[in-house]
Formats: sequence, structure tokens, C-alpha cells
Amino acid sequence: MTFAPIARRFARVARGLAAAGLAAALLAAPAAAAPNLAGLSPEQRATVDAVNKYFNSVTTIEGKFVQTGPDGAQTTGYFVIDRPGKMRFRYYPPSQLDIIADGKTVAIDDKAAKEQTLLLLSETPLRFLLEKNIDLTREAAVRAVSADADLITVVLQDDAVYGAGQLTLIFDARTIELKQWTVTDAQGLDTTVAVYEVKTGTATNPKWFQIEYSKYR
Repeated sequence: MTFAPIARRFARVARGLAAAGLAAALLAAPAAAAPNLAGLSPEQRATVDAVNKYFNSVTTIEGKFVQTGPDGAQTTGYFVIDRPGKMRFRYYPPSQLDIIADGKTVAIDDKAAKEQTLLLLSETPLRFLLEKNIDLTREAAVRAVSADADLITVVLQDDAVYGAGQLTLIFDARTIELKQWTVTDAQGLDTTVAVYEVKTGTATNPKWFQIEYSKYR
């Protein structure tokens, strides 16, 4: 088990989990950056406001995910989010990763390596998904917004932390539900996570978000 300052560990953890896909995608999402809305039209700003409103209208979300890495390899699993602060991403075999946020800490449990990495939730980009009040414009620079009859696309970027990396969020244009996100790293490699069979407003079990801090000691 490790518990290290984010400045030394964050980038290395994300790289180390790249093969696993979703963990890397979540950990590579932009952290706080100076908002950049100057280039957006009133219509684009209204679209961002609608996305914020959707995020803040639901506190519990669960469903299945399929992740596709830069090499085309796929990983699947189940996720549960209970805002504020709680989350569980459980990978299906053959992956042996389990990611838990208990409101204060994020635990990345690699059962194959028998190693658990702990990060402060407040110092990771996961807080973007888990905050009580979500605001895309506060969490990162909004680089682009587009919408058509079917999909809304929002591109976020944080040069200070991830170089030229970007996070692209795609939503259903009718319901504003999040459908998938793509992380583009500084090398231009994409990791895409698509969610499906998503349910909102469901009851969650507090035990799902309990971290075993002494694991592997």
C-alpha cells in the first residue's frame, strides 16, 4: 500500500495503468485549470450550462462500460457513482483492477500485482465527476463545444498538468446523458470509454465504497 503526494505520484500512476484503460482515462481527466470561455458563442455556453445542469440533477449513476485503448484492446466492467465523493469501478475478468473513492481517498487496487495505490480525492481530477456541484468551466479550459441532432461534444484541456492532453466528453443531445469520453494524451493516443445500460437515482450500498486501507500490508 502506498500513499504519496500527488505531485510525485499522479503522472506515474496514470501511465502505469494505461494498459487497463478506464483507470488511466479517469486519472488522466483534466484537473483544475483557468476557465477559457472567451471563444465560445452564446449557444455553446448554453450547451455547457445544459451539461452542467444534467450532471447536477443526478447524484447516483450506475451502469456498464467498455473501454477501447490506443491499440484497440477492450476492457469491460461495472461502475457506480454516488455524489458527492463516492465511486466504484469494478473491472470484469481477466482484468483484476478495482477503483474505489470513499469521499476522501481514491484507491486503485491491482489484485494481480497485490498493490494498492492511494491518492487524495481532492488532489485528483476524479473530483470533477464527484463534486457536489459540478461546473465544467471551473474544472478545466473548455476548448470546443459542438452539437447536432444526436450528440453534444465538449472538449476540455489542462496544459499545466497534462501537456497537450485533452478530455472529450460526448452526450446524448436529447437527454444530455453522458455516453462516452475520450482521453487524448500528449502523444496523441486515444483511450475511449463508452457507458451503457446506465441507471440514475438508484439506491447504493455504503459497503461498495469502503476502502481496505491495510490491504497487502
